[in-house]
Amino acid sequence: MSIIERLKEDIETVFREDPAARNKTEVILCYSGLHAIWMYRFAHLIWMKGFKIEARIISQFARFLTGIEIHPGATIGRRFFIDHGMGVVIGETSEIGDDVLMYQGVVLGGVSLEKHKRHPTLGNKVVVGSGAILLGPINLGDSARVGAGSVVISDVPSGATVVGVPGRVMIEREPKHVSGVALDHNKLPDPVIEVLHRLEQRIEDLEKQHKKLHNL
Repeated sequence: MSIIERLKEDIETVFREDPAARNKTEVILCYSGLHAIWMYRFAHLIWMKGFKIEARIISQFARFLTGIEIHPGATIGRRFFIDHGMGVVIGETSEIGDDVLMYQGVVLGGVSLEKHKRHPTLGNKVVVGSGAILLGPINLGDSARVGAGSVVISDVPSGATVVGVPGRVMIEREPKHVSGVALDHNKLPDPVIEVLHRLEQRIEDLEKQHKKLHNL
């Protein structure tokens, strides 16, 4: 794929993921997530050619302009989109697949000081909600979803939805008819409420059993 084709693909991705996008001029001039991705791609290219300092300078300049910090050593696939990207941080050994959607404040961080794989790996069509923090060399399978504000420190299966602090898998696999990569944050299950509901039901069952025994 040529550079021009890749740029066009990135612009089309914005229209696909953001209903607020009205025209190409607006997208090219006003979308900081798109600017960050374009500058990352150039920085990554020269990083791979051995120009490490120059690549870091470009990434820092991109951080200054967009508020999005992507290490040039990270590996990012096609059609990656950062929506309202302020505060996003993507570490050096992060790996991101194709068609991934990420919201503002997301952190792909490391938990080790050793120079090896220490950041998350995201499969294809993963969605990461606002303010989510993913730590360590964990793996998120294809089409996994991370709810807003979650802290994920362990692997997430393909198609699963994880929410909470620490993150817990609440939905093992999405129905096959679900299309796209949308994540309705207002419809995500609350793990604490789920536990309370189960406890409430258990108490009701015990009370019914107690009444039966008492009437014998």
